[in-house]
Amino acid sequence: MTDDTRDDNQNAMDWLEAELQDTFDEDLEIEFSEPMLSLEIRKIYREQNPDMLDRRVYFRNLLRLQAELIKVQDWVQETGAKVCILFEGRDSAGKGGVIKRITQRLNPRVARVVALPAPNRREQSQWYFQRYVPHLPAGGEIVLFDRSWYNRAGVERVMGFATEDQVEQFFQDVPEFERMLVRSGIILLKYWFSISDEEQQMRFLMRIHDPMKQWKLSPMDLESRIRWEQYTKAKESMFARTNIPEAPWYIVEGNDKKRERLNCIEHLLTKIPYTEVPSEKVTLPERKYNPDYERQVLPDELYVPKIY
Repeated sequence: MTDDTRDDNQNAMDWLEAELQDTFDEDLEIEFSEPMLSLEIRKIYREQNPDMLDRRVYFRNLLRLQAELIKVQDWVQETGAKVCILFEGRDSAGKGGVIKRITQRLNPRVARVVALPAPNRREQSQWYFQRYVPHLPAGGEIVLFDRSWYNRAGVERVMGFATEDQVEQFFQDVPEFERMLVRSGIILLKYWFSISDEEQQMRFLMRIHDPMKQWKLSPMDLESRIRWEQYTKAKESMFARTNIPEAPWYIVEGNDKKRERLNCIEHLLTKIPYTEVPSEKVTLPERKYNPDYERQVLPDELYVPKIY
């Protein structure tokens, strides 16, 4: 081996190590973006959650599960499968964190998140499920609903945005609607994220004091604290009326965010009948060099300033 070859190999290893480090930094960035809090609030939270999952155990398992999710993505693309996952639950129960970890390493052209705003006047006049139907997965797609048509059984019912007649009509319609989806070949999974009253209160306080998360705290969230018991009754009624064999509910305990994420992804993987798709070995082609090629010098104003 010549000195030049050794240098090239070392440069390649240095580059690979830097790329791997960047991948891990991305994980840490997501994790450390959470505690923009005062030391006092962090201390209170840790005292109330002494048995939180060790970070090393968490990262090791998260990376393993995300590797499996990539296999699911490949299988969905290869087979033309259609996967639809609903994420429901209490405000601040951790739905967004789980969705973020599921989609973090997936192709956004395959796996996409649907988070619809409140219906406008036109949508309010439509068949209730109509605004959700265009977002359902086609072949080769995974769709994750960050809240779904179950708004009618939860927030709309509790906050008075839907009449009891409309809620009753929803309960009559939704089982058949979901059976239709399953009969059409959609893999439909429904998750409810559950946290305790005390945990929700602590997370709301954290959001109030965290400038990176204050946007998550809406007047509707604050109202949900006042109506905790009404939401509980609405949830129990929803389970009783919509937990059907073709599309059962799965409850994720969410007081420990890290365990919640791992448990949900682990369970999700057992509900999708994926297999590893064989892939062809990729060989990087040699670049062609043209002796007449000259790279033009671009003006400085086209470049983003190098502040860092």
